[in-house]
Amino acid sequence: MSLLDIYVLGAPILREETRPVTEVGPEFQKLVDDMFETMYAAKGIGLAAPQVGRTERVAVVDVEGARHVIVNPEIVMREGSQKGEEGCLSIPDIYADVERAMRVVVKAQDREGKPIEIDATELLARCIQHEIDHLHGKLFIDYLGLLKRRAALKKWEKQRAGDKSLTRTVAALEVAQHHHRDEEL
Repeated sequence: MSLLDIYVLGAPILREETRPVTEVGPEFQKLVDDMFETMYAAKGIGLAAPQVGRTERVAVVDVEGARHVIVNPEIVMREGSQKGEEGCLSIPDIYADVERAMRVVVKAQDREGKPIEIDATELLARCIQHEIDHLHGKLFIDYLGLLKRRAALKKWEKQRAGDKSLTRTVAALEVAQHHHRDEEL
């Protein structure tokens, strides 16, 4: 497995619509594995293909030990509402409250291309909605009001201190620490 660079705010790929996955062969399986490894290394709970510079319509999620690969996902039902803090591996250290559905039902395919349906609530629902947004070029800061969005962008620019790179590299050391934590559970 390989760690992938994570594209950050400003990278055009984060604003692009992804393409449906039509083939789930060995190359695709490796992408999924690399995405999980990268997500864990970055200490995230979800990662979508555009965040690692890919245009496939796929995301990986791990909420409270429940791992999901969602290929060509479509939200077929939304219910209720919840407001909660979100962050993004593509906009590190920037957080804001976002309103999302409390429950979603998602039709997708799994990593082998088999049809699945996920009935998600609370944090899992929030994470899945966040990742599906990425597949359509939408970021969590797009849900913020003008003043909060401006404040988040100002903080991001200050944090970047003139760094114009469009990717960030995740350290392999973090991966080893994550795996070690898993072994302890």
